[in-house]
Amino acid sequence: QVQLVESGGGSVQPGGSLRLSCAVSGTIFIIRAMGWYRQTPGKQRDLVTTITTSGTTNYADSVKGRFTISRDNAKNTVYLQMNNLKPEDTAVYYCAAQGVSYTYWGQGTQVTVSS
Repeated sequence: QVQLVESGGGSVQPGGSLRLSCAVSGTIFIIRAMGWYRQTPGKQRDLVTTITTSGTTNYADSVKGRFTISRDNAKNTVYLQMNNLKPEDTAVYYCAAQGVSYTYWGQGTQVTVSS
């Protein structure tokens, strides 16, 4: 089992920044990759970014150049630095851990970008 706890969401004006954190605990050695997804009401959950155990990253086109995923292995924490936020970035952001045959999810944290 893997447990994920997100933090760092909130409200920010367009052009602002936020950093989300995802604390990971449990059977960490089974994790193959970590990622961030986001979801707005009535829509599917979309990939934002992923990072593998070897450090390879992948980003959705809509966030390239603005968002950065990173990890601190000593703290078992994954981060999502979000810069130059836009109103269309407003969503619930979920941390995900990909195991061998199962994806674990956090509870989500709300990010609202509004003037």
